[in-house]
Amino acid sequence: MNWDSLGSPFWKAVSETGFMVGWTMFFGGIIGLVLGIGLYLTRRGGMRANLGTFAGLNLIVNIVRPIPFIIFLFVLFPLTKVVMGTTIGMAGATFPMILMAGFAFSRLVEQNLLSIDPGVIEAARAMGAGTLRIITTVLIPEALAPLILGYAFLFVGVIDMSAMAGAVGGGGLGDFAIKYGYQQFNWPVTAFVVVVIIAIVQLAQLLANVLARKALHR
Repeated sequence: MNWDSLGSPFWKAVSETGFMVGWTMFFGGIIGLVLGIGLYLTRRGGMRANLGTFAGLNLIVNIVRPIPFIIFLFVLFPLTKVVMGTTIGMAGATFPMILMAGFAFSRLVEQNLLSIDPGVIEAARAMGAGTLRIITTVLIPEALAPLILGYAFLFVGVIDMSAMAGAVGGGGLGDFAIKYGYQQFNWPVTAFVVVVIIAIVQLAQLLANVLARKALHR
């Protein structure tokens, strides 16, 4: 790769990917955690069982999750325009990324919470702990290790979504690989970007494994 001509656009692409992925992981993680806990609490037999609420949340998650992100990106244009004021650039790509990540992570959160021993929750309730206290002192701590690994899994998906941001002028590493590699028949550039993305994912997974291991042995 010719760093003299491509160095500046490459680092610009890295910063664009960092912006989109960073905000998506932050807000998408929060949305997913809240939705996942909501699904867990309101399902049949849950601490706040409400079949109407559960059915609504479950339906929304099931509708959104299977939609390919590139289609979701365009379908969400009207809402993106209202919320972000634009449908192009990093802002136009980040908003749908946040929503898609939130819905995807919600199911991971729900599944991990369901693996918690009900006896632990019943013991906390018998001691007079309320719902919020159980969430913060029992549910999240007990499921922390798998939640961390699930968050790392989400990170890989978000990196994948960021590669499609070029469709709306969002930039990023995916757009860089297409523009300076694929479209210019420059295979080394494309290969280099792939290696960079693999390295980022591997580092994120390594960090998640270390944190999950510590959570298990706390």
